[in-house]
Order: sequence, then C-alpha cells, then structure tokens
Amino acid sequence: MTLELPDENATLNLGGALARVLVPGLLIRLDGDLGAGKTTLVRGMLQSLGYKGRVKSPTYTLVEVHAVSGLNLYHFDFYRFNQAEEFLDAGLDEYFAGTGVCLVEWPDKAGHYLPAADLRIGLEVVGEGRHAFISAISERGRSCLTDLMNSLPGGWAVGMSSSLPPPA
Repeated sequence: MTLELPDENATLNLGGALARVLVPGLLIRLDGDLGAGKTTLVRGMLQSLGYKGRVKSPTYTLVEVHAVSGLNLYHFDFYRFNQAEEFLDAGLDEYFAGTGVCLVEWPDKAGHYLPAADLRIGLEVVGEGRHAFISAISERGRSCLTDLMNSLPGGWAVGMSSSLPPPA
C-alpha cells in the first residue's frame, strides 16, 4: 500500500490509524532517510493510544519503552550501530521474544540478528510531504495491513502491493 502524506499532521494521523490495528508481538520495520518522519509516525501511534509524554527518537538510548493502552511498545533506533553485533552486545534480543510491539528505525544496522518483521513501513520525502510504503511480510502483518486498509478514509491509498501471495 502506498499513501500520500502531504504534511506532518498526515504522518501523525497515519500513526494513529496504525495504533488501532496493533497486536501484541508485532514487529514493524521503519525505513527511510534521516528526517523522513519515522519518529513522527511513532509519535502519532503513541498519542493515539493515549500517551501524554514526550516522544523522542531513541538514537542515543537505543530503545524507548512505552506502556500504554495495555500494550508495551518498544521504539528502537539502530542508526548509531557500527556493527550488527552491537544488537547482541546491548542485550536487545530479549525485547523481541515477548508480546511487546517492536518499532524499529534503521533495522538493517542490526543485520541478521533482528528477527523477521511483520510489517515494513518505508517513508520517503516527496516535496513538502512524504510517501509511506507499507507492506506485509508475515501473515500477522497481512492481517494488520488489511485492518489498516479497511480503517482508512477514502482517498489515502494511491497504490497497493504486498510481499505475500493472496491467501488460499
């Protein structure tokens, strides 16, 4: 699915829509250049779930933990990793074994140590706005993507794609 996000508010709104379809144990890859809106998207999710605190990128802390609306959301940023082994050295693998929702910025920096994602969200700067490219990588991701598509108002989606074949 490809979405046009003309401004920051649209990115926050997409985060809010995503918050409504999150399920325990979900792993979401957040891809995009610096300033593409990854943390803004997470902020929209958290605010929609009722989180009142400041939402910042975990660039220096590696992970920000948010317990809200009965969910544990773990927001990761691996931008500063020089080697994928830093993921293991930091002991972050245990976060991915439970029922928390893991939102991962710069997932490629953790290499093959990072478990397979359920959803991939790519953000790309286009003029003053963004394009969001959302694809399902697992069956759980497909279910979330279907729920997301059904919850969005008309006019958001400009294209459809999926990394999984249609269900039999």
